[in-house]
Amino acid sequence: MKPLGLIGLGLLGSAMSERFMAAGYSVLGFDSSPERREQFKAAGGVLCDSARAVFQNCETVVLSLPNSGIVAEVISGCLDGIQQHLIVDTTTGAPEDARQLAAQLEAHGACYLDATVVGSSEQTRQGVVMTLVGGTAEGFEKAASLLKCFSTQQFHTGASGTGATAKLIVNLVLGLNRAVLAEALNLAKACQMDQSSILEILRSGAAYSRVMDIKGDKMISGDFAPQARLDQHWKDVGLILELGRSANAAVPLSELHAQLLERASTLGFGQQDNSAIIKAFENPAE
Repeated sequence: MKPLGLIGLGLLGSAMSERFMAAGYSVLGFDSSPERREQFKAAGGVLCDSARAVFQNCETVVLSLPNSGIVAEVISGCLDGIQQHLIVDTTTGAPEDARQLAAQLEAHGACYLDATVVGSSEQTRQGVVMTLVGGTAEGFEKAASLLKCFSTQQFHTGASGTGATAKLIVNLVLGLNRAVLAEALNLAKACQMDQSSILEILRSGAAYSRVMDIKGDKMISGDFAPQARLDQHWKDVGLILELGRSANAAVPLSELHAQLLERASTLGFGQQDNSAIIKAFENPAE
């Protein structure tokens, strides 16, 4: 197997690297954080001293970065070393940015996929997430075996940018499910009901959503060890609002959601798990 490049070794990137190495890949990685680089090296990854070095040594490169602006910066610094590369971008970014990157890289002979991931870093580590992929059908086929290393379902959503669009639509529903669950559990506590019992009732009836299995106990226990950071979802909701404006579609619930996420972040929970949105209800703004 040819070496595989990975740029971005945070929660999602590190989880993917474990899956890739378990599948037999030699993974060459880079991250701007010295701590993350050392963790990656200790886990068996081959550390590169720059993003450019990753592209120089790998024909296929996976990106897992905080936002599409950083993706653009990385790509612009490596363009002269990109030739016939397959670039699989798992970053949740703006659809228009994905379209522009795809056109730019195609002009250099490379294939770019906006291959967004639906699921947390822990679910990625377990290999049970979904990938939504925008780009050419040929690129999707080339990336199929790679995507199957960490995802159980892979959907080709269409042209470049559609993977990012689909991810934002999915994240709209997931995020609001978390917010609704947080509101319900907080109301149960305020009514002096046992939250665990209420969660069990919710899981057993028509109100059920998978978010209850993943985030319910974290909300009740206050265990906000990050699987997906709250500030990252706040960023995603900002992209959802932009998408709504550009498509002339009403997204009033997402507007309220953004306020709740801002409240939780202001209270100091931005770098904690996104289940910490319950803190926005426990500490209502005056």
